[in-house]
Amino acid sequence: MMQSNPAASGTHYDALTMREQRTTLFFSVQDQIGALDECLHALMAASVSMTRIESRPSKSAEPGYDFFVDIDASTKEVVQRAIEEIKRIKIVRDVRFVSNLGALPPAEGPAAQAMAGQQVPWFPRKISDLDTFAEKVLEMGEELSSDHPGASDPVYRRRRLAIVQKAKEYRTGQPLPRIEYTEQEKATWRQVYTRLREMYPKYACREFLHVFPLLEQNCAYGPDDIPQIEDISRFLKDCTGFTLRPVMGLLTPRDFLNSLAFRVFHSTQYIRHHSDPYYTPEPDCCHELLGHVPLFADPNFAELAQEIGLASLGASDEDIEKLATIFWFTAEFGLCREDTSIRAYGAGLLSSFGELEYALTEAPEKRSFEPSKTAIQKYPITQFQPVYFVADSFRDATSKLREFNTTMKRPFQVRYNPYTQSVEVLNSKDKVQHFARSISNEVQLLASALEQLQ
Repeated sequence: MMQSNPAASGTHYDALTMREQRTTLFFSVQDQIGALDECLHALMAASVSMTRIESRPSKSAEPGYDFFVDIDASTKEVVQRAIEEIKRIKIVRDVRFVSNLGALPPAEGPAAQAMAGQQVPWFPRKISDLDTFAEKVLEMGEELSSDHPGASDPVYRRRRLAIVQKAKEYRTGQPLPRIEYTEQEKATWRQVYTRLREMYPKYACREFLHVFPLLEQNCAYGPDDIPQIEDISRFLKDCTGFTLRPVMGLLTPRDFLNSLAFRVFHSTQYIRHHSDPYYTPEPDCCHELLGHVPLFADPNFAELAQEIGLASLGASDEDIEKLATIFWFTAEFGLCREDTSIRAYGAGLLSSFGELEYALTEAPEKRSFEPSKTAIQKYPITQFQPVYFVADSFRDATSKLREFNTTMKRPFQVRYNPYTQSVEVLNSKDKVQHFARSISNEVQLLASALEQLQ
């Protein structure tokens, strides 16, 4: 689940050496006058330089605040020294760090000259690095605005808090948390599911319509109960390698898009308030499971989503904004051509009764998907879209996106290694040559298969 506007870059790499220069410390403090000053003095005593501070109401020290502090740190010893200094403060709770202190080989040749002096935002290198996003959310799932239908319902708020706590505790490799949904929650799901299921044949794209019955057969999709993301994640992994991961609330666009590079989708598990089942001001499990999930089982759409994610790794703030906008007009509100008709494939449409019908009328403007133009299109987030972009196909959209990605300012290329579930930075001759050999082997296999078919 992604916030619509990009956030600051945070941790950075030095672009010439590709060595990580910053790491993030997390700690919670009790609400007390001078608490932050005391912590900052402790970090100064550890001889570390602070480059960024974020704070939000604490979920582990009540009443209190959670702090995320970026510090310059080149070794684990430096980080450990800073942690020990923080732990000495009595009002501090739950101290830890989130970082990948390993250094990457330096760039070579002309690429090194092009990268000199540039700052590259930190990005995850292996799938377990996504654990760093677990608590760095912009809004928690139980934090409701005053106009939210459930804002004045203490039972609903406590329920959401219990669900997001499970997401907070989840780490890579663990079984995904199972939620025992209440009868009231199931009733809300039933109303949404039944109404949307009736609309899909008329409005959804053929890829979506192909997958949805498979979800009903394999993942217990149906009107009577809310599917479990563990079952769905296993199904997606068998189809395209995509998996789900629970999330507490809204992630920054950078963090959300970075996870797509690993074929991971962050999904909420709480559901909208029962008083208004046909409206939600933020993504919930209806949006995620009915809108997003089906197409992550389609190989061509999965490739498009991962391409956006790979382009986001180490991208500038300006390029993150463009990629987030492209995601908005594709994965969230995308339309596609099918023969002589236009169908919906965006999750924001396929989980919204009103906008799904509206988008396919003559009222909104429809433009062909061109990433360079789509990336700078402004859009509203609280009303129906005045403009939609129509893709000829997922393959065509992916091809156009790859061409667009070559115009980005990132001074290196990356590839995803599905065997190790890690990202490789192609910034040296050895790495490029190894990549070339792997491609050569695949081409030989392809040639051999074609010969056998003749």
